[in-house]
Amino acid sequence: MVSPIFALYFLILLFVGVPVLFALGLAPAIALFQADQILFMNMLYQRLYAGLDNFLLLALPFFMLAGEFMVNGGITNRIITFSQTMVQHMRGGLGHVVILASTLFGALTGSAVAATSAIGNMMIPEMERYKYDRTYAAALTAAATVLGTIIPPSGIMLIYAFVMNTSVAAMFMAGIVPGLILCVALMLVNRWQIQKYPDVEQFPRATAAERAAGFKVAILPLLTPVIILGGIYGGIFTPTEAAAVAVFYAFILSVFIMQILKMKDVFPMFIRIAINAAAILIIVAAASGFASAISLSGVAKEITTFFYSITDNPYLLFFIMNIFLFIVGMFLDAGPAILIFAPILAPIMTNLGIDPVHFGVVMVANLSIGLATPPMGLVLFVASGVSGVPLQKISKAILPFLFAEFLVIFLISFFPVLVIGLPQMLGMM
Repeated sequence: MVSPIFALYFLILLFVGVPVLFALGLAPAIALFQADQILFMNMLYQRLYAGLDNFLLLALPFFMLAGEFMVNGGITNRIITFSQTMVQHMRGGLGHVVILASTLFGALTGSAVAATSAIGNMMIPEMERYKYDRTYAAALTAAATVLGTIIPPSGIMLIYAFVMNTSVAAMFMAGIVPGLILCVALMLVNRWQIQKYPDVEQFPRATAAERAAGFKVAILPLLTPVIILGGIYGGIFTPTEAAAVAVFYAFILSVFIMQILKMKDVFPMFIRIAINAAAILIIVAAASGFASAISLSGVAKEITTFFYSITDNPYLLFFIMNIFLFIVGMFLDAGPAILIFAPILAPIMTNLGIDPVHFGVVMVANLSIGLATPPMGLVLFVASGVSGVPLQKISKAILPFLFAEFLVIFLISFFPVLVIGLPQMLGMM
């Protein structure tokens, strides 16, 4: 039996600044060494390999590579141009452009960090030029680009589906409506917040011809999620095969059709993604070993007993879970958080009648918003680097957007039809 004290060691290691990967591996190892249970060490590290021995996980580097082709293949300009023709005439129009572009960009790349960098580099200076406050522009960009990990295809949803053995297709479809609701909520907050900046310049409504031209330049990139989701839903290919098809389509689009990338640019992209994917997958492996330690130690049972001792009301427990996940997202990256907590928390909610896909989308949304939440939100750091605005200023300006996103999380928590209605209607559940 593994001593439960390893969970305390894990928290201490994180607190002193040890990277998550090493904290996940060292904490149970220290506990086993102290308890003189060296035989369990072999089992623990066998789980590292077993945690990666899954065909589904191949989809993760493929989706990352497809996103890399899109980011470097000139789609950002096209997405922003299309978004401008649709919403720039509204009050706070450039803010709406950032939100809509982030939503579309998320459907193409699945990366909040890439969206923050790509969209922020273009739109933050542009918003400042039209009299928007630079701090506000950076905060809006950070809040909007977290949609990249909620709108499918999403790597975080893929990890949840892997951990909980749920349908990837159902997870992807279940994320569409919550993602769109978050998009609308952010637009409403932007419309309200923009009253503080009466000097911002307005744009005229785009003509039908301008909108048609904007759609024309964006249509080929926008077909990417259609191909992915349509292929999975139609039973044409598995999620992993869909990711490979997405890479092939993005490669043809970027290199031969739009001719933004050259063949000489492709190999360095493969190297970058290999390194980035390895960094994520090795955390998946370490988290698999950590999850085994949780199972052997009885920590999961103690946590379950603790939550049930508070209440057996599913709505109240869902409320508590949301608060807990929001706090976790403030300090821990979404991928490791799902790997650690999903096997513990999801069965608790499932036993109370909450569908695992429903809970999965809510969990992903919570942890994704954590990317834009101080003090450890990665997207905040990227937005600060792109804009040159200190992190403290962005953290204050982003609060109204975080509040709106948190309200949406409660909305999708207590009205499950908003999450699982679409996959149920399509026969995926």
